[in-house]
Amino acid sequence: QVQLVESGGALVQPGGSLRLSCAASGSIFSINAMGWYRQAPGKERELVAVITTGDITNYADSAKGRFTISRDNAKNTVYPQMNSLQSEDTAMYYCNLKQGPQFEYAYWGRGTQVTVSS
Repeated sequence: QVQLVESGGALVQPGGSLRLSCAASGSIFSINAMGWYRQAPGKERELVAVITTGDITNYADSAKGRFTISRDNAKNTVYPQMNSLQSEDTAMYYCNLKQGPQFEYAYWGRGTQVTVSS
């Protein structure tokens, strides 16, 4: 089993920055992909950014140029640095880990709230 613990969610003003973190523990394969998704009220959960153990990254169009995802493989931790935050970035942010031959095993954290408001 895999456990994911997120931290770093907060209330931030428009234009501000925030750094989240997600630490994974348990039965973690050497090759995996860790990422962040978000879900705003009344909307579907959507990808924000993902990074593999080989440092291959993928970003949502809304995150490109503003967010940067990195990871520490030794600590099984992923860090999204979010800059130039806007009100539309307000959502519950969930950490996700995928592993397996086809990345078919998926695990979720409980989420951390990010609110962008003046």
